[in-house]
Amino acid sequence: MTKTLSSIDSQGLAALEARLKDDLDLLCYPSKDWIPRRDNVTDVVIIGGGMCGMVAWLALRTGGVHNLRVLDRAAKGNEGPWLGYARMETLRSPKFLTGPAFGHGSLTFQAWFRAQFGTEDWNQLDKIPRTMWMDYLCWYRKVLDIPIENGVSVDHVEPEGDLLRLTVSGAETGIILTRKLIFATGRDGTGGPNIPGFIKGLPEHLWAHSADEIDFAALKDKHVAVIGVGASAVDNSAEALEHGAAEVRHLVRRKEMPTINKMMGIGSYGFTAGYAALPDEWRWRFMQYSFATQTPSPRGSTLRVSRHPNAYFHFDKATTRIDQSGDGTLIHFADGTSYQADFVILGTGFVIDPMARTEFGETAAEILLWHDVYTPPAGEESADLGRFPYLNSDFTFREKNPGKAPWLKNVYCFNYGASASLGKVSGDIPGISDGAAWLSRAVAAALYGEDIEVHWQGMQDYDMPELLGDEWQPTELPVEIRSRESETV
Repeated sequence: MTKTLSSIDSQGLAALEARLKDDLDLLCYPSKDWIPRRDNVTDVVIIGGGMCGMVAWLALRTGGVHNLRVLDRAAKGNEGPWLGYARMETLRSPKFLTGPAFGHGSLTFQAWFRAQFGTEDWNQLDKIPRTMWMDYLCWYRKVLDIPIENGVSVDHVEPEGDLLRLTVSGAETGIILTRKLIFATGRDGTGGPNIPGFIKGLPEHLWAHSADEIDFAALKDKHVAVIGVGASAVDNSAEALEHGAAEVRHLVRRKEMPTINKMMGIGSYGFTAGYAALPDEWRWRFMQYSFATQTPSPRGSTLRVSRHPNAYFHFDKATTRIDQSGDGTLIHFADGTSYQADFVILGTGFVIDPMARTEFGETAAEILLWHDVYTPPAGEESADLGRFPYLNSDFTFREKNPGKAPWLKNVYCFNYGASASLGKVSGDIPGISDGAAWLSRAVAAALYGEDIEVHWQGMQDYDMPELLGDEWQPTELPVEIRSRESETV
């Protein structure tokens, strides 16, 4: 870019905001509030105030769901991973994707950027800087006036009659009763960081997962081992190198570097709309193939590492165990070799495991998973994929044993955990608005059906006349016309 943040065109941004308000007014946003209120009950609670949670809120408000609360445990401006464990310089997604704009051109990142920096700088921009994406999301929240309640954590969910009882802590402590609950909790929203068994027993000061807070300054002059070569592994490797690590060695189980993002190759509206309707064998096949081929780290992120002469990539190095050795570690590989490192970073991604979500308590064991339903053919096995929840078509969880936890039908999985069942519509930038539209229709349909008798009574009670009685005068049919009619008969 040729401009800096100090030269932001505030007038351009104000004009964009005015245009967005006008667009929303023309579309009668928000739609009328049509849901009967219950005392001390919230219709929908959204856990997560990041991109997924905010676009879900917008979709629901657009559909007339007003009695909403959005909770996020992070401080304001720190929702999502962008200022935390996300350590890439730029986003992977192309800059022109509409993301969470929900059909509003004035709400896109492109509109926000061009309003401040102009078209010339937009044309020069390659990828979206990570921190700038967070700036955009903060603007998105502000311009839509999304009432996110920060510093609030949902600790436990349980049924209370036909409602859900949420135990919360943080800025608000107590109980929230809600009819519907949406987990818009991102990449680790139905599980957590993937911690391999080979790290078990190693003192915690000698290792970290890529999603942890890491003191990279403390890695200066250290020998650092990074397990894995995916996006998060590469980004953390770059951070260590840029903070003065003596060397960083990627220890990669695969025999060669993944280079092709298979899911990007088939991305289309057809895939977004059609994936969830496919039979189990095809949904599994698509997702398992994506897992098996692995999404490569972005080119820019990889070059960010390899430009350092003290960065190394070692393939066919499957780690079997890691022992403490003096003040550091000794990493053992399946080929019988080993490597001594001062610190280990696990770039091993996240695991989907509802049992890891403490919010569900013992009910987590009652969530139906893919391995409970589908047995893949030889060559397509995947333990990781098998742990994904097997969702209903409306994003809700299903019971493993019918009747044991019927309240799960009121909990919506609008995060990465939904991808095996419904596709990439609940976490990734390309499909997030389609997913939010889908989710909002499902939630609205469920709420309407539950209140059907109230709506039926409302139809009968409605007595606002459109005609007032002065629009016409009744007349008698003339005698000659009545005579002609009788003759015809």
